[in-house]
Formats: sequence, structure tokens, C-alpha cells
Amino acid sequence: MLDQRWHQIGPDKVPEAAGVMQFEHDALVADGIQFTPVPPRYRTPYFSHIMGGYAAGYYAYIWSEVLDANTQQWIRDNGGLKRENGDRFRATLLSRGGSKDALQLFRDFAGHDPKIEPLLAKRGLDSAPR
Repeated sequence: MLDQRWHQIGPDKVPEAAGVMQFEHDALVADGIQFTPVPPRYRTPYFSHIMGGYAAGYYAYIWSEVLDANTQQWIRDNGGLKRENGDRFRATLLSRGGSKDALQLFRDFAGHDPKIEPLLAKRGLDSAPR
């Protein structure tokens, strides 16, 4: 949440160094997650490398997990680990490399756009009873 707050302000709103921790505090309050006895694990100064363009890498990790969870769900929904599923995965996605847009390759394999629900379920964040 904090990272998002930093990336959503305009260049004219970026505080001077002395105001960085106040910005962090205000952002945490605004998102309802400021709790002094339990501060954020990673404070704003810890993420200096994010401000140089690496931030997208963090979101790419999550996107990879979305695709992975969707793939696992497709395999479960189509009979599990069996030869024909592996052959389809190889033929429609793995063997195609950069021959098409990556999202289109995923669609060719799964038959739909990636969905968040398989990742939520994998992480135990869905509403299904356990």
C-alpha cells in the first residue's frame, strides 16, 4: 500500500527528505493500517531501490503467481497431471516462445484471460470453507 501511495503522487507533491516519514505516516493512516506498536516491516527508506525503476519487478512476481495459479487450476479442472494436458501446455504455450503476445499465448492454453480467483484460493484468501 505504501509503495502504491508513493507511486501515485505527482512529482510536485514529493516531500523533501525531512518530510518522507511524515508522508509514510499519513499514507498508513489514510489506508487504515497505521498501528504504532507494530510498524511496517519495510519502511520507506528501505525501498530506495524501487524509486529507480525496479518497482515493476515486484508486481511481475505477483503476475507470475497469477499465471501459475491459473495454470494449476486449468490442469486440475482438466483431469490433473496427464500426458494430454502436458502436451497441450507445451504445444500452446511453452513451445511458442515470443511468437505471439505472452497474454495471447496464455489465452490459447487456458481458453480465457487470467483470473485472480485461483491465486486467492491458493493463498487461502478465497471465501471457500476450509
